[in-house]
Amino acid sequence: MTNKKIPMRQCVGCREMKPKRKLIRVIRTSEDEILIDATGKKNGRGAYICPNRECLEKAVKNKGLERSLKISVPQEIYEDFEREMGNLETR
Repeated sequence: MTNKKIPMRQCVGCREMKPKRKLIRVIRTSEDEILIDATGKKNGRGAYICPNRECLEKAVKNKGLERSLKISVPQEIYEDFEREMGNLETR
């Protein structure tokens, strides 16, 4: 019996390594559009963040998303993410 390898990714907010399935993937498409990738399979440069407000606030403060996606992220995008995370936390 072989153990299946669990892919690990680093959160851009808290900088902790966690299983890929526990994190939210944020991508930058080739058109420089920033989206939340629910499937985890869309094309684009990706960054991962924990599904809680504290990590999002840390990512905003330390510019973790901007550094990972190599593009400046407008404030409206962060507000959209905050609403999305609110929806995820209530499920």
